[in-house]
Amino acid sequence: MKITRHEIKPRMSRAVIHNNTVYLCGQTSDGADIIEQTTLMLAKVDKLLEEVGSNKGQILSATIYISDMKNFALMNSVWDEWVIEGNTPSRACVEAKMAREALLVEISVIAAV
Repeated sequence: MKITRHEIKPRMSRAVIHNNTVYLCGQTSDGADIIEQTTLMLAKVDKLLEEVGSNKGQILSATIYISDMKNFALMNSVWDEWVIEGNTPSRACVEAKMAREALLVEISVIAAV
């Protein structure tokens, strides 16, 4: 079984492909508020998926980590505009403490290639 790693870093790879499935590391983005961070974060997902030969229409599963559930509706307003209607992945969203206080949202994605 071949495993392909993209953008290998000391602690992680930005993407790992195995059996026509791509696993993205958690994507975050700096920004002033939850809307900006979510928008920039999803743009990073788009770019990374494109780099490995996939796209948001191929997402199988997404796990979203949000620092405060009071921002859930605002995050969803961006998500709902981004996701392809009729092609929505399975998804979980949980409140979590982030690696840095300024981070409000993070996403981990699994997609078909």
